Amino acid sequence: MSYKAHLKKDPKLSSILDEDTHILKRRKNTPIRLMASIISQQLSTKVAKIIFERFLALYQKKEPSCQQVLDTPDETLRTIGLSYSKIGYVKNVAQFFIEHDLTDKQLYQMPPEEVIDLLVQIKGVGKWTVEMLLMFSLGHENVFAVDDLGIQQAMVKLYRFKYTTKKELQTKMLAKSKSWEPYKTYACLHLWKWKDGGAV
Repeated sequence: MSYKAHLKKDPKLSSILDEDTHILKRRKNTPIRLMASIISQQLSTKVAKIIFERFLALYQKKEPSCQQVLDTPDETLRTIGLSYSKIGYVKNVAQFFIEHDLTDKQLYQMPPEEVIDLLVQIKGVGKWTVEMLLMFSLGHENVFAVDDLGIQQAMVKLYRFKYTTKKELQTKMLAKSKSWEPYKTYACLHLWKWKDGGAV
């Protein structure tokens, strides 16, 4: 069964499933993907892209190893537009991957909950950041980003949820998402696209 056939069992969600079929891909060099997420925090997509390109330019436009990042002076990283806190977080990622000898292959094979529990130990890496990694770098099909503002806004609009607290909203979102298993990631991708596109 394709993921669309399954998600169409939800009438409201079915109404926003467009012609596009999303395909999840696994990407290599997970620590660099995490660093890119940290670099992009609180920045527009355009600015984040520019700063990440400057970051790669420090290493002859190639993705650096974790050790190379650790060996880069903080002042050098400041010159590309990173704050000292972000520099610390980026180096925390590099240090963690070296200390735990983590590989892409290991992370691909771990259940999403275990990946979250492991990586949120890194100072500067939150649950949402790991969920984005699971979706867009590790290729997991069944991840639901309940804390994502865009998903919250899309689901309130689509399902007309009434709520008084954020916790109440998230409880309703989690209950609704259960019917999407094992394809929650695809549901999120369509919700994001629909929210950005506007009309059903």
